[in-house]
Amino acid sequence: MTASLPRQASPPDEPPRPTEEDRRHMIRRRALTLLIIVLLIGVPAGYLVISADQSRNSGKDKEEKYSATGLTKGWPSRVQRRLYQVPVPGYSTDVAYYETNNWKTSRLYVQFLTSDDGLDTFLKNIGTSRDALKDDDITIGARDQGVVGWEFSDTGPWSGLVHRQKNPAPTQDVVVNRSRPGHPMVYVVSRTTP
Repeated sequence: MTASLPRQASPPDEPPRPTEEDRRHMIRRRALTLLIIVLLIGVPAGYLVISADQSRNSGKDKEEKYSATGLTKGWPSRVQRRLYQVPVPGYSTDVAYYETNNWKTSRLYVQFLTSDDGLDTFLKNIGTSRDALKDDDITIGARDQGVVGWEFSDTGPWSGLVHRQKNPAPTQDVVVNRSRPGHPMVYVVSRTTP
């Protein structure tokens, strides 16, 4: 008869041996690990890609907005009117504007239809008067006319003035068309040098 050796118990401070992991459990554990890695790396990376794309598109939108030529129907903002000192009379119609900016000069182009009183108020508010208007004087140059598509060859009478101010205050070129009696059409290019 063979003697069997008594089985020894494992020491109390040693952890129990793990049982063999079955294949399904191992696959599930690896899939969970892969999912965690994808979430920890993939989500922030995806966010960065989306954010960069939105930022790039935003820049393109702004570039298109500011590189477009032509007037925008409506009133310039209060900040623009104050910065360029173009106080459009409150009851004016056919108001349109366009702003250009570069490192050298910023310009605000504004047109509006007003009354004779509105013209007087506008001229007074920029620091001049109707007496300064010179008949048949087109003070807005061909370059500025081309930027917004103004043509001052229609029926008149036409008159204009240049209101110069000391920097940093803007200089305004004003042209007035009085083809509709009592309702002058006013064109203004106000430029400022930063």
